[in-house]
Amino acid sequence: MTVLVEPDTRAVRPPRRLGPWTIALAFGLAATVLSAAFSWVPSLWGDEAATLLSAKRPVGSLLGMLLHVDAVHGLYYLGMHGWIRLAGESAFALRLPSALAVGAAVAAVTLIAGRRGGRRAALVAGIVACVLPRLTYAGEEARSYAFTAAAAAWLTLLLLWLIDGGGRRLTPGARRLAWVLYGAGMALTSYLFLYTATLIVAHGVALLASRASRATARCWALASSAAVLTLVPLAVLAYLERNQIAYLGETPDDPSIWYYFLWFGMPWVAIAAWALIGVALWPAWRAWRLRAHRSVARGPRPVSTVLIASTWLFLPTGVLLLVNAAFPLYTGRYSTFAAPAAALLVAEGILVLGRRLGRDPRRVVGATVTATLVFVALCAPVYVLQRGPYAKNDSDWAEVSAAMATNAAPGDAVVFDQSAKPSQRPRLAMRTYPAGFAGLKDPTLRVPYYRNDGWADRQYSVAQADHRGRFDGIERVWLIELDIEGVEDTWGLRDLHTLGFAETGRHIETHRSDIIELTR
Repeated sequence: MTVLVEPDTRAVRPPRRLGPWTIALAFGLAATVLSAAFSWVPSLWGDEAATLLSAKRPVGSLLGMLLHVDAVHGLYYLGMHGWIRLAGESAFALRLPSALAVGAAVAAVTLIAGRRGGRRAALVAGIVACVLPRLTYAGEEARSYAFTAAAAAWLTLLLLWLIDGGGRRLTPGARRLAWVLYGAGMALTSYLFLYTATLIVAHGVALLASRASRATARCWALASSAAVLTLVPLAVLAYLERNQIAYLGETPDDPSIWYYFLWFGMPWVAIAAWALIGVALWPAWRAWRLRAHRSVARGPRPVSTVLIASTWLFLPTGVLLLVNAAFPLYTGRYSTFAAPAAALLVAEGILVLGRRLGRDPRRVVGATVTATLVFVALCAPVYVLQRGPYAKNDSDWAEVSAAMATNAAPGDAVVFDQSAKPSQRPRLAMRTYPAGFAGLKDPTLRVPYYRNDGWADRQYSVAQADHRGRFDGIERVWLIELDIEGVEDTWGLRDLHTLGFAETGRHIETHRSDIIELTR
């Protein structure tokens, strides 16, 4: 008797393709891990010190401070106030939320790219976004910029969904709720950092280019107008606190500003990235010219990745630069919220280049993979530099704290250079890495930061502190000076000599600081 065996059809089924949300989750996790890796190595710097000291304040003290300085970062500081009570105050703990935010931004980038270009576009965009220098830098910095990038990316994705008619299956009430979510999201994002409100300009142009229906345009206008109205109190406070960024008008030619503005960290990455962006824009430009010379039926049309990314990349930053020409208010890191758009355009350039270089599907894939790997290789040295011990504005506060822990003894006093600008003053080494200063006296402290209307401590000069008897009974002082190349800085040294302190000859040099021992 013959027994018939049914073939196992499961063995010949093609593998399931990765879905868009699977790709988004995978790249979001990868970007978070990549951003968080070695984020504890670079020393905290001035802006991160402002985050830490603001977040450590009692809420009442923080709200009072925001009426005088840093109102544009108030929502972020409030969030970090709760975070550090859960996770602690280490450099890794402070920076981890930013790494998570970059992961969210990269996930949204893959979804935006995949809406028009499919799985291959999503994969290339995810890889580019994971290594883009502006995002990997923001992901290891305790500031709000990574959150603005994530929020801008998800708001853009929500807008595309609404323009494409994603809400057609929803009830009218649910569609209205989606637009309320868009408006509230835009307002909250702008409260994270006020300049993110310029994203509304990019979204408005994209909406016009899509020839969306009047109902869609009306809903967008209402949601955006409501968001702008909620920002009036913050805008007023920001104007009243404008002197806080007056220094931006004093250093307009700093090349590092333009490296930040280019979103690409170093010149060799910027050259390659801008070339790829040009490759991405060229076909879109030609298509627009052809449409301009032909009679094209009017009506709604989908928003391409190139259109939404180019408006998002260029228009908000262009608005900021125009205002900056009249009133200095801009530095390159403020445009971090446009970094996902840069990743989208670079990825689109790689895809276009792959199609041009390859004549058959296999060669197209090979050319695309090669171009992607070359871009990753160009970004790799920047990533390594970003995670060096002095990567954050040359700050060496962790090293200073370690040196004090090794050499100073309880009962010694420490005096900090006050001649540097507030964000570089060595006193912040004690506030960001307090372990090395345990048991030391602080005779020049006038008002601690948590009782001050600014974000940092207020200090006496050495002479003023002596008049108040602050140096009585102190036999040894450690003077910490900021060492600026080409500038002989001996702040406070003469006054200490007047008080009877003499240098012992012990002179400890760190990356950017000089630590001088003096005894009676």
